[in-house]
Amino acid sequence: MGRSTETTVAVTGGSGFVGSHLVRRLLERGYRVHATVRSTANTAKVRPLHEMQTAFPGRLDLFEADLLKEGSFDEATKDCTVVFHVASPFFMPEKIKDGRRDMVDPALLGTRNVLASVERTPTVERLVFTSTVGAIFGDYADVLEMDGQVLSEAYFNTTSTEENNPYHYAKTLAERAAWAAQAEQDRWRMVSVNPGLVLGPSLTPASESGSLFLLEELFKGYFFYGAPDFSFTTVDVRDLADAHIAAAETPDAGGRYIIAAETMTSFHDMARVIRTRHPRDLRIPRTALPHWPVRVLGPAFGLTQDYIRKHLGIRFRVDNGRSVRELGITYRPVEETVLDHYEAWRQRRRAAGSGSAASTPAAP
Repeated sequence: MGRSTETTVAVTGGSGFVGSHLVRRLLERGYRVHATVRSTANTAKVRPLHEMQTAFPGRLDLFEADLLKEGSFDEATKDCTVVFHVASPFFMPEKIKDGRRDMVDPALLGTRNVLASVERTPTVERLVFTSTVGAIFGDYADVLEMDGQVLSEAYFNTTSTEENNPYHYAKTLAERAAWAAQAEQDRWRMVSVNPGLVLGPSLTPASESGSLFLLEELFKGYFFYGAPDFSFTTVDVRDLADAHIAAAETPDAGGRYIIAAETMTSFHDMARVIRTRHPRDLRIPRTALPHWPVRVLGPAFGLTQDYIRKHLGIRFRVDNGRSVRELGITYRPVEETVLDHYEAWRQRRRAAGSGSAASTPAAP
């Protein structure tokens, strides 16, 4: 699908961390955009979208849509050539009370409702589906079983369950359902983007993205005595937005694309980067923590021995080659991403005044 000022596209979850960046990039590239939000009455959440409506007059329309309500996305997808399905619930593990109710139903039923709207919209030619690397593996230990111990698109997560890592489980079910729907027809084509941990600046001060809060413990100084040896596959939210657009615009794009840096980033790496700009911040750890205190103290921080065994000290290479070769993605240096993420977090803390941010993360 080529770019055109006449081209109308839909973005589900338009007020989220990833969705708002994607909407802005689409507007900058000349698209007309239909963005769905859970509630237009949530002024803090939709303010950035209203600002975009002012900056790009007549090019952005907002639609209320509920992932669990059948037909909820019909109006938003009308006349659209591409649908970007970004909306999906994201909660910290400690916030999940019921894996099926909180994670699986919204992700799976929401995807099915969006797919049904796509089926009912004859203009749609492409679905760009926001998945996650968590649909490829459940625990880091899983990657050690992959060919060459390298993370690649060839695998699906088979170890997560409703009880153990329900977020990864829900996203895996949702992506599989979308692929099954594509296989049953030949009018529209699906492309899946599978990002790592999404970091970077947030466009909305009210963003509830889980990514933005995953590093709270590090930033707040819980690890001032030393950084535990946990690492993450990471991607900048701005690179992820560009990857979505490339997945829509590249005629031959198809299948799954890992959107993440080739090298993982550890807590210690992040701390080192932050201290280059904030050398006197005593909350940021200066040393890496040996494994044994993490094994001993981890449960006090909510980490099970099973989780520690399957993640602590494990690093692997990420094969992001398809995204570079076929989508033309050039990844930002992780240092830029981490610093921008940290600055956004500091600004939120100052704006909140109370020193604590919202803690019920959502999409994706």
